[in-house]
Amino acid sequence: MTARDLAIFARRNPTIVAGAAILAFMTVIAIFAPFIAGDPRHMNPVNRLLPPSAAFWFGTDGLGRDIFARCVYGARISLIVGISVASASVAIGLAIGLAAGYFRRLDNAIMRLMDGFMAIPAILLAIAMVSLNRATVAIVIVAIIIPEVPRVVRLVRSVVLSTREQPFIEAAISGGGRSLKIVLRHILPSTIPPLIVQATYVTASAILIEAGLSFLGAGVPPETPTWGNMIASSRLLLARAPWTIFFPGLCLALVVLAVNLLGDGLRDRLDPRLSRRM
Repeated sequence: MTARDLAIFARRNPTIVAGAAILAFMTVIAIFAPFIAGDPRHMNPVNRLLPPSAAFWFGTDGLGRDIFARCVYGARISLIVGISVASASVAIGLAIGLAAGYFRRLDNAIMRLMDGFMAIPAILLAIAMVSLNRATVAIVIVAIIIPEVPRVVRLVRSVVLSTREQPFIEAAISGGGRSLKIVLRHILPSTIPPLIVQATYVTASAILIEAGLSFLGAGVPPETPTWGNMIASSRLLLARAPWTIFFPGLCLALVVLAVNLLGDGLRDRLDPRLSRRM
């Protein structure tokens, strides 16, 4: 792809380019955090509540910790949670949704089970799991995956049900094709575009839920630098030191905005009806 092709693509798909650029920037920062920022846990009471300056770009919090370093390392937790939840939810939901949509005998039982899982609030489930186990990133990821899987299952099932009635599927069944081969070769490709879009929305939702859990004290341990923990620990300092909440909140908003922009752009690009209209 030449530079001209890239320019044309960027002009036709500004939301995809904007979302991907912000996410790429945040990912690079998270990967190279040890080389960009200092120790996010280092406390120096002498430097507590310093405003943004050349020494401390984002200022310091109530314990004298560098907010810039904590924001940079917080990007790691948010991206790990978002990508892990989206990947696991899509993989599990895809397998269950294909089975529910293609095999009619399994449909009713699977969907009633998924309805039961959808009734479980992610935050309450996470609080319950954290109270029974030690608060870790893995526990938070599992707690968010459980309510997200049914949404993916319902999406995949709807696509499979509509695709299953197409003439080429009926021809494959009449020709004696095996069910597994029909599902993998003919039905699975039709689920990929909506799943890509759904994965972006699951990522944004997981990042927000993780921040909410950290704010409530039901997420990762308080000493771990996350944007939710930073906002929670500084909520009483809003009037005196607003930068302690502004910068982690800004990082959280930028990442969620980037994921949503990417999802909206992919939806417009992958949906044939929207593409023709645009």
